[in-house]
Amino acid sequence: MEMSGKADLGSVAPDFTLVDMNRKQRNLAEFRGRKAVLAFYPGAFTSVCQKEMCAFRDSLSKLEALDAQVVGISVNDPFSNKAFHEMNMLNFPLLCDYTRKVVDAYGVSLPDFAGLIGYTAAQRSVFVLDREGTIVYKWIADNPGIEPDYGEIEVRLSELE
Repeated sequence: MEMSGKADLGSVAPDFTLVDMNRKQRNLAEFRGRKAVLAFYPGAFTSVCQKEMCAFRDSLSKLEALDAQVVGISVNDPFSNKAFHEMNMLNFPLLCDYTRKVVDAYGVSLPDFAGLIGYTAAQRSVFVLDREGTIVYKWIADNPGIEPDYGEIEVRLSELE
């Protein structure tokens, strides 16, 4: 697991290698050349996360028409993420940051999630990257019950060449 950089607007997104829901290694570099939407979510099978991931699923054709790849990232293990992926018929990869290195690198750690002392989840957040991997949009929810502005994400993607 390699990490680099900070996740600030205008900076190159910190690189990472994580396993996906099928336990296959995936890294950020494989999405270069396309725009990317990194959607960090607190937990599989939680109501707002389910609504958010399904909203991305339902708008994927619009996002793909903008040449964007959606990637969901949580601290869940691949087994939970695979069940969540299948139950919701998601059409994009879910990556598993069970070591919490990526949520730390992106500054989106959510300690004591749901009142569980010592359990760190991912703060609900979205990073839009251009084709070179530069962060052009960054949204972090103060409250995990709030969904991102999906229209704003589409606007930011459409502004990119």
